[in-house]
Amino acid sequence: MYQFIVNPSAGNGRGYHVWKRLERQLDNDSQEYQVFFTENQGDAARLARDLTSEKNDPKVLVVVGGEGTYNEVLNGISFRGLLTLGYVPAGFRNALSKGFQSFGTVSRQAKRILHPKYYRLLDYGVLTFGEEEIVSRRFAGRCGIGLDAAICHNLLCSRMRRPMCRLRMAHILNFALGLKQLILAKPAKGYILLDGTKKVEFNHIYFISFMIRREDKKKRKKKGYEENDDGRMTVYVGNSAGKRRMVWILMDVLIGIHRRERGVRIFECSEASIHLSRPLAVHVDGESCYCQQDLEVRCIPKRIRMIGS
Repeated sequence: MYQFIVNPSAGNGRGYHVWKRLERQLDNDSQEYQVFFTENQGDAARLARDLTSEKNDPKVLVVVGGEGTYNEVLNGISFRGLLTLGYVPAGFRNALSKGFQSFGTVSRQAKRILHPKYYRLLDYGVLTFGEEEIVSRRFAGRCGIGLDAAICHNLLCSRMRRPMCRLRMAHILNFALGLKQLILAKPAKGYILLDGTKKVEFNHIYFISFMIRREDKKKRKKKGYEENDDGRMTVYVGNSAGKRRMVWILMDVLIGIHRRERGVRIFECSEASIHLSRPLAVHVDGESCYCQQDLEVRCIPKRIRMIGS
């Protein structure tokens, strides 16, 4: 039986309309399902925790919402039994959908969920922080500290977010907030320790971003190719003595392109430790983790069983 966690408010109400179309498809296919709607922040995590708390029959849990809804579910679920996840993007930010190859119309999404061709085993990351109380947050796609996290914090609080997204001008708002945060930003000193062996120090850190490595779509066409994540993360460190250079890097960060150019150092690792000279903003999948100074990040390989496209 399918169990759906739906955020009807995602995408300024788009979540509700997406669900109604999915519901019609479910009824037409005579599928047995349960649906649970979120009303407040934290509801998705609580529902996911309740639905997966007992180890019994295999479960199929489908999330309908944005990155924030999916991240809540990921942080609420228990991996005790056989659990299969599905994701139907319906929010403002859908960077996750790129990693899960889940673009398309609602009818195609329904077909993919109800009649899956295959399943993928995906990695997820764990971000740990705190001194007096240790806090761990899972993330499906990305996390970061510094400039990109400050932009996420501003976006979550912006009154212009909904109207700009409604007009499909979210990229303009993102860039405006990015320029604002870049003007206010003060780089920090610090270091990153990769896989417990390689220590790299920096004097002008603007941001450090971690991306779960997703396989290249082009490789999927090869016969016998298994599209599983590889247990490693890509790390981008924005480090520059001048802010002007960071403008172009900021544009790349906002549109999801990370080119090898001066001012950006790129690494790969399975786990990392970060220490900065002062606290900076932190995010996981675009959700705020406030400001932190020390972080631990690690990748959990092939743990999420995901419905493929």
